[in-house]
Amino acid sequence: MQKKIMSQTFRFLLFSFFLISTSVFSQKTNSPILNSFSDRVFKGEGYQPIGDLKWKFKTEGKIFSSPITKNGTVYIGSEDGYFYALDEKTGKEKWKFKTNGAVHSSPSIYENTIYFGSFDGYYYAVNLTTGKQLWKFKTGGEHWYQEAGILGLKPHDMVMDELWDFYLSSPVVYKNNKSTLVIFGSSDGNVYAVDAKKGNLNWKFKTNAAVHSTPVINKNTLYIGSWDADLYALNCDTGKEKWKFETQKKVGFKGIQSSVAVANGMVYLSARDPYIFAVDAETGKLEWKYDAENSWILSTAVILNNILYVGTSDTYALLALDSKTGKELSRFETKGYVYGTPAIAGNTAYFGDFTGNFFALNLLSSGKEFSSISTESRKENAAKILKDDKLDAVYAAKGADLSLYSENKKVMDEFYKLGSIVSSPFISNKTVYFGSADGYLYAYHLQKSK
Repeated sequence: MQKKIMSQTFRFLLFSFFLISTSVFSQKTNSPILNSFSDRVFKGEGYQPIGDLKWKFKTEGKIFSSPITKNGTVYIGSEDGYFYALDEKTGKEKWKFKTNGAVHSSPSIYENTIYFGSFDGYYYAVNLTTGKQLWKFKTGGEHWYQEAGILGLKPHDMVMDELWDFYLSSPVVYKNNKSTLVIFGSSDGNVYAVDAKKGNLNWKFKTNAAVHSTPVINKNTLYIGSWDADLYALNCDTGKEKWKFETQKKVGFKGIQSSVAVANGMVYLSARDPYIFAVDAETGKLEWKYDAENSWILSTAVILNNILYVGTSDTYALLALDSKTGKELSRFETKGYVYGTPAIAGNTAYFGDFTGNFFALNLLSSGKEFSSISTESRKENAAKILKDDKLDAVYAAKGADLSLYSENKKVMDEFYKLGSIVSSPFISNKTVYFGSADGYLYAYHLQKSK
């Protein structure tokens, strides 16, 4: 109990309290639209542990983007400013596309075009095969979420980046009888819908803060959260608001970074507030909420067989909740924050944690059967950074004053040396792919099902 209190106290100091389709479903590789964030349930049988390393590809920056595959190619963005296309079998580069900013957005594919955003302030449409730019759309500017003296850190008059705001919004594709739109959020507070072929603006919707959440579309309704702590339901054709759901706006727990899951007429929302909510998809009326024990939820929920799976921050866990009632069914404890969205194939959930561990968990074993591997950086640096093999920022700070923003940033830089995993995995051809803060995209074989 004391350890848990210390972890939460540390978070208070450290922060001064410091994707996508109609619903969650099994991935269909012949689908004309692939969205790397929302297609989180893949084909598979039984329990498939992690096998040996197939290959790894080194970029020159941290990887927060999530991979996607199509027609034998893996696509991924990097903080080095490039978007990469790699051979799925060998990991060799086919092409790379240069932007003028970090690529923290995850891609979506429609026909022969791949879409993604960059911190240079543009969202891009690039030919899937050649890597040639088709168009780019300029937003009002992309950046980490910022506030003066964020969450009370010193100096109070300094505009600071939110150190845990890893992602940019990832574009999703919406097709109706008249047009095909690419829809995404922006750091300028807008949600944009642009023509998929030409990049011309169709509509935009203004929220009250940066929008780094990735939209999720169900029928003709788009659901997206904002750093203003509200979840919006918008008409996909017009951008008009249908309803909004407000989460708490108290210091330290304000904001929505995750995407939603939609199933059985419900929208499931993870928030920093810190709760997991189930609201009616048509009305936004609250059905239930789960208290996440002062733990931010940045992970997007995945639903399978009426069970909701989602990662947590301070409680270092992957939770399983009853999607109808919100009752906790089980939890699997890791060594650090679980921020990425799990991928599920057969009876197995695949996900990483902030210490650089990557897990394959048998969902039928109540957390008793799992396999794991570590990033190269974790193997090298864990003994120097972790306390008893677990994330502990007070320990990593080595007595520094954590009320100062500069000291918080130093601690984050130490954590990144573990090869932290906030990239969400993707599964294709009996291989799981995920990115790491050590700059590698990893490809691991999956063992035969048990």
